[in-house]
Amino acid sequence: MSDSDKYQVEEPELAPDDPMRNFLPTSFGKRSKEANIATQIEQSRRQVEAPVASKKAASGTDSDSDSDSDDDDSDDSEDEDKFPVSHELVLHTHDRAITTVALDPAGARMLSGSLDGTVKFHDFAAMTPTTLRAFKSVDPWEAKKSSNAPDSHPIQHIAFSPLSGSVFLCITAHPQAKIMSRDGDVLTEFVKGDMYLRDMNNTKGHVGEIAAGAWHPTDQNICVTAGSDSTLRIWDVNNKRSQRDVIAFKSKVVGTAGRTRMTAVAWGAPAQGGNPVLVAAALDGSLVMYSGNSPFNRPTAEIRDAHKPDTWTGGVDISSDGRMVVTRGGDGLIKLWDTRKFKEPLVKVEHASTSDRFPMTNIKYAPNSSCIITGSASGHLHILNPGNLRVELVTPVTPGAPLIVVDWHARLNQIVTGSANSETHVLYNPTMSTRGALEVMTRAPKKRHVDDDPAFTMDQSAGISADSIITPGAIQGTKRGGVTASGKSRDPRRPQVQQITPFMRSQPDEKHISENIPLSRMLHEDPREALLKYADIAKKDPKFTGAWKSTQPVTQYAEISDDEADGGPNKKVKR
Repeated sequence: MSDSDKYQVEEPELAPDDPMRNFLPTSFGKRSKEANIATQIEQSRRQVEAPVASKKAASGTDSDSDSDSDDDDSDDSEDEDKFPVSHELVLHTHDRAITTVALDPAGARMLSGSLDGTVKFHDFAAMTPTTLRAFKSVDPWEAKKSSNAPDSHPIQHIAFSPLSGSVFLCITAHPQAKIMSRDGDVLTEFVKGDMYLRDMNNTKGHVGEIAAGAWHPTDQNICVTAGSDSTLRIWDVNNKRSQRDVIAFKSKVVGTAGRTRMTAVAWGAPAQGGNPVLVAAALDGSLVMYSGNSPFNRPTAEIRDAHKPDTWTGGVDISSDGRMVVTRGGDGLIKLWDTRKFKEPLVKVEHASTSDRFPMTNIKYAPNSSCIITGSASGHLHILNPGNLRVELVTPVTPGAPLIVVDWHARLNQIVTGSANSETHVLYNPTMSTRGALEVMTRAPKKRHVDDDPAFTMDQSAGISADSIITPGAIQGTKRGGVTASGKSRDPRRPQVQQITPFMRSQPDEKHISENIPLSRMLHEDPREALLKYADIAKKDPKFTGAWKSTQPVTQYAEISDDEADGGPNKKVKR
């Protein structure tokens, strides 16, 4: 072949949709770290084949023409624009089914509770498309777990305070509820009642497992809990030693001895002002309503057969105007009630229940009560009309895994769901939603490193990375055990541990005693001095002898001489 001959080198050609193109460079030189926001948001679009529109499902009409198929596509697009369900963010932070989710009023922090007994903390401001994880995991009962305790208590319900969001109510499968800070610190642990008392009005707290709870709609210091001891207890977060009010519900079902388990509770109030409404459901099928703040001597209205007896009614919610109540029972029915005519349901529809496996399955009103959302046993999200409970949209979230808990945040306009396959989904729409998951997808992805997760790459005992090179004798040879005479550890890598002496162990906290133990200030008070303070008052105005004060004779004593005072000659001498 001569030099003048022309030859051509064949280059491999890739299809435009070939996934290998993502790994091939598109240009030479240093790349820009700026994120392609449009591409990242498009990657989070949900791959839903055929969402079910409400009008089609309600009317049950079928079309055979091509024009009708075009109408179906337009209806699907309209549903995506109407509800924030077009895109999603998926979090895998739990090991077992997720039973509750909560977002603070600002929408910056999200909490999720699970059957694994942990509460996971997520900050939208700290996550990127490649670092979708919780920054903190808290076990509310870690400090009180014994060495032989196998598991923690499952998380039943968590809810941020509706006004400030600085604290949240944490309810586990235990008689004691907790008030925790937004950073996971236990601020208040409500007292447990005396299980040997028959009258539940005389106990200071629950004596059975707590199933649900709710915050007061206008007072951030008041909350309510519903327990298996047939009581609703209203608490003041500043007083943990006793509840503020007790509502002892008396069941009218024969054979229950007047007791039943309270399964769900909701507390709402009109947005324009008015008396709050407290609604609770019981295991005997009853639905009870209380109006006002206190006292709760008798219910405003009570329905005995609201749902089938001995089925768990786990979902109760009140509309934003305080007039409508929606319940989801274990009998496979969703019912709509009017608080002004609290006798018969306005509408009821069939909906498969999951309360046999997950009794904490809920149902929620959307912001401004524009619709109602709930999950299903098939893993679909159902959006219902608030007036007639007709289906407006059914979209799969976790197909095959029951959708347990749902929530719709008003400020973010995003829907958060928790499923039995331990997945948390945040549904949003780029044109309708603000911040939250949308803010996460607009950030540049963080470059992942092997040391990003210290639980897998750090030797916790030595405090070094697992892939680091250790010089023989450099670290391991200098390890020394024991402590010095001053209590300082001989190991230079170990922090100094405070020495616990018998005196320090028995020394009480004076501030804790003064705040929590009544009349503790009398501990160091002289009883004689305390009684003498009332000597003059008792002499001037006797309380117990005042009835015969004017008729009491004057005591007269015989006069004795000095010799008699000294003993006198007749005094016997001791021998």
